[in-house]
Amino acid sequence: MNPYVKNLNRIEFLITLACTGRCKHCSEGEHTAGGEYINGDAAAQVVYELCGTFNIESLMTFGGEPLLHPDEVCKIHTAAREMNIPKRQLITNGFFSKDEKRIKETAEKLAESGVNNILLSVDAFHQETIPLEPVRAFAEAVKATGIPLRTQPAWLVDKEDKNPYNQKTLEILKTFEQMDIMSSKGNLIFPSGNALKYLGEYFDPDKEYINPYDENPEDIRAICLSPDGSVLGGNMYQSDILHILEHYSPPA
Repeated sequence: MNPYVKNLNRIEFLITLACTGRCKHCSEGEHTAGGEYINGDAAAQVVYELCGTFNIESLMTFGGEPLLHPDEVCKIHTAAREMNIPKRQLITNGFFSKDEKRIKETAEKLAESGVNNILLSVDAFHQETIPLEPVRAFAEAVKATGIPLRTQPAWLVDKEDKNPYNQKTLEILKTFEQMDIMSSKGNLIFPSGNALKYLGEYFDPDKEYINPYDENPEDIRAICLSPDGSVLGGNMYQSDILHILEHYSPPA
């Protein structure tokens, strides 16, 4: 086995870069509401193959807004459930439709597919462009299915900083606490993309910021597959995932 990937235990799927929000803190920069998305059948095959070789402990689907393509999300999580991956996580901003019937049906499909952890991205940044009403409707629909659900806010500088964005985020989180939906610790905003463009004044120009999501290239624990199929210098649409991993080497 390739020593650089021998400790692989997590799979992440970036379903699409398309998004229903226009968040100024987004490290990916500007998004559109449409565009390329992952092939759920090919992604599910990756899950089956990796679980046959590695001890995969967690799987995550995210975006963009992944629920713009719920069928692809569900195909991936169905495979994860069938392969007994313990933690099957979805991160969503909760805004993919205003139709209550579609919202309810989507929540039920997620539960049926085996999603067992949902993080709901709500904070001052998301709610600048995303209405709370359909997000709360989705949260209620998820609660009705029994899937564990928490809010996942983004904090500027740090959680304790008293800047106006954090203050607004605290107000928004209280509305979900009233629904008995508590908050995770959230994440700190990394100065990249829109965050650097619109929030640069909050970052120390003399400080070197390290992206907390970067993997050690010599000890890969998690891989992320993109909508175009790219992963670790290969492509799941063009080559077997195990072949890609076996031939991976860290950048020089």
